Amino acid sequence: MTKKDFITKYLPLAQKAGEAFRINPVVILAQAAIETGWGQSDLCLRYHNFFGITAYGKKNVWWTGTSAQLSADSLSFRTYPAPLHSFMDYGRLIRHAYTDAADVSYKPAAFALKIGYSKYISEVNGDNREAYRRMLVSISQSITKLTDSSL
Repeated sequence: MTKKDFITKYLPLAQKAGEAFRINPVVILAQAAIETGWGQSDLCLRYHNFFGITAYGKKNVWWTGTSAQLSADSLSFRTYPAPLHSFMDYGRLIRHAYTDAADVSYKPAAFALKIGYSKYISEVNGDNREAYRRMLVSISQSITKLTDSSL
């Protein structure tokens, strides 16, 4: 799948989640691109988890409580019956747990700063917050250019 294919296929889901939770669909899709390697990760392909959301927390309308481990020593991640469930669960999570990031989502650089330095990003696996922030801004800009949209 090319980056353009990823955008074409999943932008409608990002738009649905964005509309439901008042979050810019561009930053939603940019985060999905980062977290899945543009739709190539096992977590995305096998379990429809586009955001690396772990299996902690209460069940909700989009997550029934199912989970999977990618290896014997990995965290447990949420699994979803379809991609839309993952996008909607992400929107719910960001709107309710990271309100300050959601509120500035139409300014991708501000959103990237808030989310990149929040508890959403784990440094357990050596993640680099500043690199994540820069990547989120860059991919958001690319998505906006590719979609030629004023989302």
